[in-house]
Amino acid sequence: MSAAASMPMGGPEPWQRGPYAEALCSSAGAVTLRDAEGWCLPLDIRRWCGEADAADRAVVDRCVGSVLDIGCGAGRLVEELARRGQRVLGIDVCPTAIISTVCRGGTAVSRSVFDSLPGEGGWDTALLVDGNIGIGGDPRRLLERVHGLVRFRGLLIAETAPTDIDERRRVRIHAGQMTPGPVFSWAAVGSRALIVHGRKSGWTPVEQWTDGSPAGERHFVALRARG
Repeated sequence: MSAAASMPMGGPEPWQRGPYAEALCSSAGAVTLRDAEGWCLPLDIRRWCGEADAADRAVVDRCVGSVLDIGCGAGRLVEELARRGQRVLGIDVCPTAIISTVCRGGTAVSRSVFDSLPGEGGWDTALLVDGNIGIGGDPRRLLERVHGLVRFRGLLIAETAPTDIDERRRVRIHAGQMTPGPVFSWAAVGSRALIVHGRKSGWTPVEQWTDGSPAGERHFVALRARG
């Protein structure tokens, strides 16, 4: 979930060290994003550090060609894609995430999505899963950046909030009794809002789906880059 940026909206520091990095290292822990108004978003560290599950595999099934996993975290999607023989690169600002991804047999670099990246303009598929559409707190800016990373007609698969929301928050990372991290910007975006932002950022929606569970807890949107 960590690919913030060297930008004026918070920077990568909250994800590089502190509560998130320690939880990722231990593959456990109750970690949340919280703002001063009581809003709280749990981070599913245990699932992120595990093997790709059925919902993840449904995402991977839709990936075509070369894949850029933005905010790759512990590397489960990079691992699954590499296992299938696809060219894949994970990027993340958290050193622990990069180490984990490489140890799982994947390729990853310590980089923000807003930094200069390998293969810009040539990736066939980009991924923003596990809430990474929230990076930087400005979904439209992020979508415009990703548009510049993929080729013409390239694919973006984004995981969205399970409710119809479009919110901007100033949050901290919390974990147990540890001192909360610094304040940074984050966004929470549902599928409808993502499609609206996408249309204004050079993307055309092509598919929506859920994880198939009775509760439909995980929601996804696929968009294709326009010229």
